[in-house]
This record gives sequence, structure tokens and C-alpha cells, in this order.
Amino acid sequence: MKAMILAAGLGTRLKPFTNAHPKALYVVNGKTLLEHSLEHLKTAGISEVIINVHHFASQIIDYLAQHDQFGMQFSFSDESVELLETGGGVKMAAWFFHDCETAIIRNVDIISDLDIMKFSAYHETTGSLATLAIRKRETSRYFLFDGSMQMCGWENRKTGERVIAREPAPCNPNPSALENEPFMKPGCLTPYAFSGIQVINTEIFQLISEEGKFSLTDLYLRLAKDHQISGYIEEGLFWRDAGRHDE
Repeated sequence: MKAMILAAGLGTRLKPFTNAHPKALYVVNGKTLLEHSLEHLKTAGISEVIINVHHFASQIIDYLAQHDQFGMQFSFSDESVELLETGGGVKMAAWFFHDCETAIIRNVDIISDLDIMKFSAYHETTGSLATLAIRKRETSRYFLFDGSMQMCGWENRKTGERVIAREPAPCNPNPSALENEPFMKPGCLTPYAFSGIQVINTEIFQLISEEGKFSLTDLYLRLAKDHQISGYIEEGLFWRDAGRHDE
């Protein structure tokens, strides 16, 4: 299994550091965000990684060289001409995954001890194109899942935007469960926040018709109409969005 680290973002939430450096090199507890990501991938035995770069890209390449590549093999997807967002960035790197069936995609600014092997094994049992690591936490944007943990939609509570891509699976929820579950919504759709880590079947690349700059969220909402996009609840594990100073 191979992996991709999404590291091309401008890191505006980490200014002023990112005025002169990529967010991947921001230091948390004595290690850069990139090193935290690499150590996490190593726990699953992953040694082949592609990193998309844009903002101060040469600093990332030089950093890895200075650390003997951390004993791993790296390729780079150069988005210097245009930042392609998550979907466009993953599509541009499709060539890297030509010889594997599944791949881990993770954001560089996420620190997590998610068991990648367990996560990947769960994904294989679902027959899904992609499985997203999710958790219940307060945020403004949520993916909406039905009782079988299939993604059915997305909502932005700050703007009020809500997209339903597919009808949820039939269910008969226990009223007491609804009462005790603040995240449960009518219609058997439960909102979960994305944890910034996902596993995909590489066959998904054959279904990507979008061009240029686009998000994985938009891609998944389109594909969810006819394909399975699953959620994997990773509650109880350590998780931080380290792309923010307060976190």
C-alpha cells in the first residue's frame, strides 16, 4: 500500500510562520507536521509516499534530503503553477498509484494515532470506493451518513448549505437513542466531521471526470449517488487539527 500526503496548502491559519515556510514544516512537540505524518504512515509499514507541493515546495524537498528521506521513498506532485485543491491534487498524482489497489490519503496538518491497518482492513470489507475516517466533534462542516455508514450528503452549518447526494438506507431508529444522541438528525442521517485521513480504491481514478481545481468533497458527493463512500468512526483515539495555532 502506498500513501499520499496533502501538503500543498498555503497554511493561512498558521501565519506568520507560513509567510516564509510551508505548513508541513511547522513544529509541534519537537517534530514537524510532516514528520508526524510520516511516522504515522510507518506504523502501517508504508514506505512509498507522494507529497503534493506548492507553497515553498523546495523547503520540503530539502528537508527530506537533510533527514535521509526518513528511510522512505518519496515522489512529488508539483502544483507550483496552480494549487489544485484536494481533488485536483489527488487526480494529478494518480500515476503514482498505478501498481496498487488501495492507497491512504492524509492531510499533513493532522496528528492522529489512527490504526491505519485496522482502518484499511475495514475499508476492504465494505466494497467502497473510499472510506473516510470520521468522528463526532464540533465544526462547521459535516458529512452526513445513514445507518449503514454510507455517505449520503454534506452540510455547512455556517452558511446553511446542505447537499443530499443519495437517499439514506431505510431505518427505524429508537426514539430514546435519538433523544440521547445530539448528533443524530431526523431522517436517519448522522453528521460526522472528517478527520483528514481516508483510504481509497485506486479504481476511483477511472471515475474522476472533473478537471483542474476541485475538492474531494465535491467528487465524493457526485460519486455517492451511484457508488459507496463509507465512514469509519475513529472515536477514542488521539486526534488534533494541528493546522491551527490554538489546537
